[in-house]
Amino acid sequence: MTTQPKTVPREPAAVTPPPSIGSHFRGYLARLRGGDMGALPALLGLLVLCTFFSVIRPNFLTAGNFANLFTQGATVVLIAMGLVFVLLVGEIDLSAGFASGVCAAVLANLLTLQGQPWYVATLAALATGALIGLVLGFLVTKVGIPSFVVTLAAFLAFQGVMLLLIKGGTNVPVQAAPIVAIENRYLPPLVGWLVAAVAVGGYAAAQLLRHRDRSARGLVTDPLSVVLLRIGGLAALLGAGVHVLNLERSLNALISSNRGMPVVVPLLGSLLVGLTFLLSRTAYGRHVYAVGGNREAARRAGIDVDRIRISVFVVCSSMAAVGGIVAASRFSSVDANTGGSDVLLYAVGAAVIGGTSLFGGKGRVMDAVLGGAVVAVIDNGMGLLDASSGVKYVFTGLVLLLAAGVDALTRRRAAATGNR
Repeated sequence: MTTQPKTVPREPAAVTPPPSIGSHFRGYLARLRGGDMGALPALLGLLVLCTFFSVIRPNFLTAGNFANLFTQGATVVLIAMGLVFVLLVGEIDLSAGFASGVCAAVLANLLTLQGQPWYVATLAALATGALIGLVLGFLVTKVGIPSFVVTLAAFLAFQGVMLLLIKGGTNVPVQAAPIVAIENRYLPPLVGWLVAAVAVGGYAAAQLLRHRDRSARGLVTDPLSVVLLRIGGLAALLGAGVHVLNLERSLNALISSNRGMPVVVPLLGSLLVGLTFLLSRTAYGRHVYAVGGNREAARRAGIDVDRIRISVFVVCSSMAAVGGIVAASRFSSVDANTGGSDVLLYAVGAAVIGGTSLFGGKGRVMDAVLGGAVVAVIDNGMGLLDASSGVKYVFTGLVLLLAAGVDALTRRRAAATGNR
């Protein structure tokens, strides 16, 4: 007689509770305690600076000054976007400022001195930027010269190249209407609202599709309420910004109207979205982070480390070219100082202040925008206070030092808690 095995009742499977706002907030606090500060320091700094300058100088909050912040900070933000890629792999590019100047000089030379169409000159300037990045990346990656030395040499050499391109340092005017419009023209108010609606709609679609896909595959995802709050927050922020920019800024609207979103704003937004997608949603972006996090581990995982390292210099110098074109647009001319002075310092500062690590492996393109906003607010606010250049440089340097200190401390905290 055989005995039937005794059936042991199974324990019911544990049911993972759906995510909630409370659990999401607790997770965020845990990340903060673990050293993952993200963009919080930059956002807090921006809030403090805006409050300070608006109290000391009430005209800081005017619609005209708000529009000026975009046009003043656009060049720095664009160059900083490219520098984020280089910093992510633990390298540095000290030549980005004057690389933008060289590309602007190519643009002005072809437009004014050789009479080429604006689109030919623009493509040539962008191609020059890509070629510069390719050469710098090759010297760093294949020859083995440290990026600090290579880009410092380029920093010096590009100043001479600019002088040769613009015939000994003369001021070369840039009068092509499409180029000048980037920094000196404004979109009609209705078009500004349309741009904001497209931005919010695209962001909402991306967030909701991502939430649906991750939920369908059983992956951890943010609560739907948090996703909706993000979309609503972006809509409110862009709506307020477009409303302010659409206010009349001219002293006499009967003579000339000055209202609407600067043309450079959609350009910044498009590049922010495109480069963010490249870093966060493609295999290339994942490889950039992997190389920055641990180069040898990335190599053993089959990633072409050399190709990634060269490519980030190409991206950086190409963005410097875009910054140079925007700088030429702002001043409607190019001279020996284009891309020089404090442009590089501000661009590196913008990336670091925004949250990109100097040690590699940590950063986003959005960091360049937030850090660039901080730098633009400091520069603009100090100008309204009639502060000397010395005071402005000291203040900006202290802010950069603080940001670098926060980066070092958070990395130490993350290493101590095992979140590195």
